[in-house]
Amino acid sequence: MSDLGDWFRSIPLITRYWFAGSIAVPLIGKLGLVSPVYLFLWPDAFINRFQIWRPITATFFFPVGPGTGFLYLVNLYFLYQYSSRLETGAFDGRPADYMFMLLFNWICIVITGLAMDMQLLMIPLIMSVLYVWAQLNRDMIVSFWFGTRFKACYLPWVILGFNYIIGGSVINELIGNLVGHLYFFLMFKYPMDLGGRNFLSTPQFFSYQASNLQQQQNRSLLQICSVL
Repeated sequence: MSDLGDWFRSIPLITRYWFAGSIAVPLIGKLGLVSPVYLFLWPDAFINRFQIWRPITATFFFPVGPGTGFLYLVNLYFLYQYSSRLETGAFDGRPADYMFMLLFNWICIVITGLAMDMQLLMIPLIMSVLYVWAQLNRDMIVSFWFGTRFKACYLPWVILGFNYIIGGSVINELIGNLVGHLYFFLMFKYPMDLGGRNFLSTPQFFSYQASNLQQQQNRSLLQICSVL
């Protein structure tokens, strides 16, 4: 258990909260502590009955069962792997910028989900982050199943096909890729490569919140060290 705890604490802070929520909320639904019908994103319930928590729970919830368990675990791995890489790579030392990226992608996905009656948002958000990482590391050679190797820029589309094989749908992955492309274009491609205006800038509020999270993490680490 100590090794598991050490591994969990080694996950970058924002990814750690996201990863933990993506385990806790499906577990709550699986155990029946909260009925899964309250965790999906249903436009009528959200808009007309003011159940404003649904976009948040739909981001963390996934109906885990015999037919969906493998798909859930695979995407949970993608969340851990590529969110950690992005948070400690391109966004290293800039937690506020990473939080803002997640919020921007999430808002776009929620709007799309309401318009297209998408009930679950976990996979689209994961894929949007994976897409951004793949574009920022587009020439890196990555390995996938059965030893296949290709450039990172192709990874989101390979995973789209892979998830289709094991899950039977590509809508969630496609929406995630499109949202990730929108963020990447507005944040990096348009202002840096095309000389356009920077439409996305992190609000000061996020810098304040990120600073508080970092201070809390530092205090927790100091407490753990003092106990040891």
